[in-house]
Amino acid sequence: MKRTVLLVALCIAGALSCEKKNDPENPYKGYEKVTYEESNAIIPNPERGFYTGVEIHDASKVAMTEQRISVARKVGRTLFLLEYYLTDYMESDIADDYLQVVRGNFEVLRAHGAKCILRFAYKDGHTEFDRPWDASETQVLRHVEQLKPLLTEFSDVIFVLQAGFVGSWGEWYYTDNFVMNPSSEEDYAPRKHLLEALLDALPEKRQVEVRTPTFKMKIFGYALQDTLTRAEAHTGTIKARIAGHNDCYLASENDTGTYHSKSEREYWAAESRYTIMGGETCGVSQYCHCEPEGNAPGTIKDMETSHFSYLNLSYHPDVLSRWRKEGCFDQIERRLGYRLVLREGFFTPKVVSGEDFRIVLNIENIGFASPMNPRDAEFVLTDASGKVAGTFPVESDPRFWMGGSITTVDCTIKLPSGISGEYGLYLNLPDPEKNLRENPRFSIQLANVDVWDEETGYNLLKKITVE
Repeated sequence: MKRTVLLVALCIAGALSCEKKNDPENPYKGYEKVTYEESNAIIPNPERGFYTGVEIHDASKVAMTEQRISVARKVGRTLFLLEYYLTDYMESDIADDYLQVVRGNFEVLRAHGAKCILRFAYKDGHTEFDRPWDASETQVLRHVEQLKPLLTEFSDVIFVLQAGFVGSWGEWYYTDNFVMNPSSEEDYAPRKHLLEALLDALPEKRQVEVRTPTFKMKIFGYALQDTLTRAEAHTGTIKARIAGHNDCYLASENDTGTYHSKSEREYWAAESRYTIMGGETCGVSQYCHCEPEGNAPGTIKDMETSHFSYLNLSYHPDVLSRWRKEGCFDQIERRLGYRLVLREGFFTPKVVSGEDFRIVLNIENIGFASPMNPRDAEFVLTDASGKVAGTFPVESDPRFWMGGSITTVDCTIKLPSGISGEYGLYLNLPDPEKNLRENPRFSIQLANVDVWDEETGYNLLKKITVE
């Protein structure tokens, strides 16, 4: 994996400063160096990894339970694909009891440390018997209007929303009401109306995935060269919020129609540096070997290029079996999304209360992608009893701690006056949402040995003695 170094300047007025103090010959001369051991564990970090699919067809019960989430977390998984089938409401409003099921599932996710990939659809088959495969545009937009309050209230536990609604399984193909093979601007108009409604139903900090790159380009008028730049990324614009999901991943040269050209594949690979990419496999081919096969780059290389954050744990079983047999399944499980490894740290050797204390961290993301939703970063200082003596916000956006790169965090904090004795210095990467911020299950655990405190969600950098 190619490594590049991204030097991130982190400056908070007063408590945090980032003036350059490096000697070019030996930038950390005189500082205490700490080297950290990488962990090989499967970590139940939020907003990444293999997901468990859950289908909800009626209002008989809340599908998510504490036990279901607990079982998943024990094996390092925190994502669920919640697929809601609105079959009973194709010509009417969604019933209140069904909406309460949606609410109940969100509440369970929030309470027990999990998030969802979210999709709504009307039918789960595409035979003549299953027709109509979806509802009218008017009815669909009415359903989005009904769901908007829930999507807004519980956006904190929505990792990403798949566009859904159109066609069987919500996959935007077998459709009776949205033009099966659109070509003109008029043909695409109903899908555009839906996407605009979905973007409006969610806060700007959340993304909506479409099934192919063609849909993003045709609906909103983007060309192949119009890929997101770093400056445009995560800005709340339509361009920054439309992501993709590939539900026939590695099935063929064009992933069974997902791409119309090599250029489209390259377009989506570039977009997915800053937008969420995930999906599922749908069949064995030469493209799903772990390593290169013929003209196929191999699964690991393709996931690096495509920046995959999540995949279906159950489908396609033959592809998953191949990965296990060829020996890359565990690597995929560890590297889906982000995997942050603390390599080394450099610290001011003499620690004095009320004075500056420099912290330099080299953090490598060995995952396929970066964290994609907003994420806070801060240093936390605790005394021997665990009481917080100070927090120091870090002006660095983990969404730009890119997969395959090392980020150097170099900051100076001012220690509180009047403290002395033994203290713990931690890096905390909490979810910024108010309902989740204090819940350690939604904080990011670094992939290192003996750094994680599961009670607080903090990552230990070192113990210091303050004079």
